[in-house]
Amino acid sequence: MFYDTVSNAHGLAFNPFKALVAPRPIGWISSLSAEGTANLAPYSFFNAVADTPPIVMFSSSGWKDSVRNIEATGEFVCNIVSHDLRDEMNASSAPVGPGVSEFELAGLEMAPSNLVKVPRVKRAKAALECRMLQIQQLKDLDGNAVQNYMVLGQVVGVHIDDSIIENGRVVPSRLELLSRLGYKDYDVTREVFELTRPKG
Repeated sequence: MFYDTVSNAHGLAFNPFKALVAPRPIGWISSLSAEGTANLAPYSFFNAVADTPPIVMFSSSGWKDSVRNIEATGEFVCNIVSHDLRDEMNASSAPVGPGVSEFELAGLEMAPSNLVKVPRVKRAKAALECRMLQIQQLKDLDGNAVQNYMVLGQVVGVHIDDSIIENGRVVPSRLELLSRLGYKDYDVTREVFELTRPKG
């Protein structure tokens, strides 16, 4: 099959785009409002985009609390979602007002960060402390602004639970990273294999 994304006449019951660009790691973004309310929300449009310096991005469909908070404070934490936190992650996606802390809503304990004021999820096996580089509203091919906002942050500190490290490496099967597959589908990393890059 083929369809163009302008007419979007794919004839399927559900839009396949997000199911094809998968798996996508989940950026579980914690932030603080200007008034000091802790916010926590999952974003599946998330990834690392550079390693020197380490830079991550997430994209929000709409100007949501996370984006507003990061614009106000310049800081956020990306908590890495493992399989054991799937229910709490899902609970934190509820559409609630800016005065509600999703940490409390999901029954999660906060832990202090080392280099930013934003708290992290205490039970997360890894967390990335970030300072905002830029927030960019995306545009389409015609140059029209769309209601999607990309946030770029430089990672200034990294937390890793010692239980997922062995022989100097993070063990993916111990992290049990949760990822989004599209629709209501998720995946967990439990099987891993290695490939050696060809020498030029």
